[in-house]
Amino acid sequence: QVHLAESGGGLVQSGGSLRLSCAASGRTFSGYALGWFRQTPGKEREFVARIARSGEITYYADSVKSRFTISRDNARSMAYLQMNSLKPEDTAVYYCAASGDYYSGTNYPSGYNSWGQGTQVTVSS
Repeated sequence: QVHLAESGGGLVQSGGSLRLSCAASGRTFSGYALGWFRQTPGKEREFVARIARSGEITYYADSVKSRFTISRDNARSMAYLQMNSLKPEDTAVYYCAASGDYYSGTNYPSGYNSWGQGTQVTVSS
């Protein structure tokens, strides 16, 4: 199992940018697809973006497409989520997750084996 830890969250004004990082340890990082999800109180965890094991395939939720970019550095066992043009509705706890079962991940949280502890992103209007 791979262990994940997110960082980079914080408070930003509407229209601003943040870059989230996900550091992995344990099993071979390149053997896992990576996903980013977010969650607000009282709501289910929501898919944001995912990236295939070797990084050549990415998918995004419609709500973040063209604003967010997911990437990974397998040599450093790191994944990133660059978030631009942030909106108040992007406010949430953001989680990275690893899937050993799907080459390019899945939009469903149940498809991921490992999760980080989450990092809070707050976008003020």
